[in-house]
Amino acid sequence: MKVIDTGLSGALILEPQVFGDARGFFYESYNQAKYREAGIDHHFIQSNVSRSAKGVLRGLHYQWPNPQGKLVSVLEGEVYDVAVDIRRGSPTFGKSFSVMLTADNHRHFWVPEGFAHGFCVLSEFATFTYQCTALYDAKADAGIRWNDADLGIDWPLSVPLLSDKDSKTPLLKDVPPERLPIFVS
Repeated sequence: MKVIDTGLSGALILEPQVFGDARGFFYESYNQAKYREAGIDHHFIQSNVSRSAKGVLRGLHYQWPNPQGKLVSVLEGEVYDVAVDIRRGSPTFGKSFSVMLTADNHRHFWVPEGFAHGFCVLSEFATFTYQCTALYDAKADAGIRWNDADLGIDWPLSVPLLSDKDSKTPLLKDVPPERLPIFVS
């Protein structure tokens, strides 16, 4: 497995070793020992799958309190995936990292607790999977505006299809400090 540092403390791209031939391919989508060696020593307690059409943008979502770390990947299609460090006191607060996740590149993106996460679908549809370190908590559910100019995210589409919830999220600077995670070094 190849591990790629994103420059955001704890956020990583993981490229599994893929074994393929004329019949298809095989790869380990998760191996606790290898992930622990890469610095991801978390227990996943919820696994989700979503399917979205071209142009859909989901995010930027996070939970606080009760944050979730997410190990995300794409089973079908392709998405532009983004993580934003929103941990108060972090040296990379407000910085983002984006990566293309596709069914063909088999990449996994580790989005640590304390980060906001979102993605937009570039293929006709995409099937997206993620393992979470905490259960979904509706009371802790929160979000940040996908097109917050201060974040400088270069989304590959200008007019995405948004949920009503995602169209009403605040800018990062308008989120009360007590609704943001705290950086722990």
